Amino acid sequence: MCDCNCHEKYYEDTLIPKVGVITAITQETPDVKTFCVNAPEGGKLFEHMPGQCAMLCAPGISEAMFSITSSPTNKEYQEFSIKKCGQLTDYLHSLKVGDQITVRGPYGNNFPVDTELKGKNLLFIAGGIGLAPLRSVINYVIDNRSDYGTVDILYGSRSADDLVKLKEIEEVWKNVEGVNVHLTIDREQEGWDGHVGFVPAYLKELNFSTDKTALLCGPPIMIKFCLEALLELGFSKEQVYTTFELRMKCGVGKCGRCNIGSKYVCKDGPVFRFDEIDELPSEY
Repeated sequence: MCDCNCHEKYYEDTLIPKVGVITAITQETPDVKTFCVNAPEGGKLFEHMPGQCAMLCAPGISEAMFSITSSPTNKEYQEFSIKKCGQLTDYLHSLKVGDQITVRGPYGNNFPVDTELKGKNLLFIAGGIGLAPLRSVINYVIDNRSDYGTVDILYGSRSADDLVKLKEIEEVWKNVEGVNVHLTIDREQEGWDGHVGFVPAYLKELNFSTDKTALLCGPPIMIKFCLEALLELGFSKEQVYTTFELRMKCGVGKCGRCNIGSKYVCKDGPVFRFDEIDELPSEY
């Protein structure tokens, strides 16, 4: 997104709320639900690209920025995977199919799926709810499979019960040719026979070759140690992308609460290549 009125209906498109109808709800984990949202007349509220966000608003409650987790190749609806962690998300988790919310967007830039990433081998690294913004990219790549090289997906969470979209991972992603899925959980759990350990450590253990472009999203501490692990493996910062959508507030560059060094996440991001970020806050 740029800071100019670059097309005739820019402000109308991004600032005026659209009414969305919740048409399906999936309980992903004990504290994460995925909401399927349609326009009242059916279809999607607007077009978007992988990595872009939208402002979800509950009038009289609050509003906040969330990643659009469905791929733009999905022409029927848009999805938002939301973790219950505050006043607005508590309210959203109380909604039922048929309830309405308002949505503004899309905001921000996107992962460069049609330019820099095209033809590349891709490595997705996600932790917890950090899978949400990457899921849009993963499904876009799968739906345009011939445009990309090999795909590795490294995803971890606190427990098996906290793995988001596990059914889709097991039944869809794992069965796509050229896609390799690596799952891990933080601690041993009864019934889990997969890998156990934190994502950064598993990343080092897998010892990926550096002929890949990495897309990284998760808790700040995970991002920090995964970036260090990638650099240790021989990746350059030019090979690693991430998204800071959690820092976005107003979405239009007015409140100043999303700055990282000289960058404004809502105007310059939320998607960044790591060499583009000149200064990271201490929490990253």
